[in-house]
Amino acid sequence: MGLLIRIVSVHADNSLIVFARNLVGVVLLAPIMLIQSGMSSMKTRKPLLHLARALSGLSAMYGFFYALAHIPLANAMVFTYSAPVFIPVVAWLALNEHINARIISATLLGLTGVVLVCKPHAAWFNLMSLIGIASALLAAIAFVSVRALTATESPQRIVFYFAAISTLLSLIPYSLSHPHDPSLKWQTLFQLGGIGALATLSQLCLSKAYSLAPASRIGPINYLAIVISGGYAWVLWGEKPDPAAIAGAAMILIATYLCLGKNPAKEEHP
Repeated sequence: MGLLIRIVSVHADNSLIVFARNLVGVVLLAPIMLIQSGMSSMKTRKPLLHLARALSGLSAMYGFFYALAHIPLANAMVFTYSAPVFIPVVAWLALNEHINARIISATLLGLTGVVLVCKPHAAWFNLMSLIGIASALLAAIAFVSVRALTATESPQRIVFYFAAISTLLSLIPYSLSHPHDPSLKWQTLFQLGGIGALATLSQLCLSKAYSLAPASRIGPINYLAIVISGGYAWVLWGEKPDPAAIAGAAMILIATYLCLGKNPAKEEHP
């Protein structure tokens, strides 16, 4: 999804990309939910929590997509995937989830690995760094909100309400702005559709994961996206990892293993 955002941002502005990502999610999910469960699948007990999740997630999305379009991919990914660093603290404050030494160590080790892989430099010390860090914090709040929603909501309903609310909210800045190319090419439309489809699938998987384990345990696994995106960059653009990147990737994998040291589905949640 990140690679598609980077490619399509040449022809579409941030407001269009965000709006398209959410609109595609609604278009994909609504028919599935209606066919499977009818209108009962739309009923929710926690509308305000859905709204809070959408506000935090949508705000993080704007920052993330903007960073992907305006700074090197590595730096953007560092900011985006620093969200798990905040998740244990947010989960502890909001959900009273227990934080043990293993989770803290895994989170710090994973963050160190991210820095080694991406090697951020000047981007840490300008306005973009504030946007990136704010996006990471907002993403952490959104992830923890998903964990709270899974107590009564299905993954499909969580993702649908996020896409629906975000589509309505993102329609406002989109309608007030002007895309770089109003007469979008079919290739651009296909790429925008791909962004929305991949994002929806990812949200479904994440929502299911958060229903099976504490947020502080699932969050650090997102670090694997750094390794995967590095592989894409190697294949597509010939960006071979240096020794520091390889060491960082190893740290990320170790951190993920530490987070999965026990079967999270069998643990009692506080």
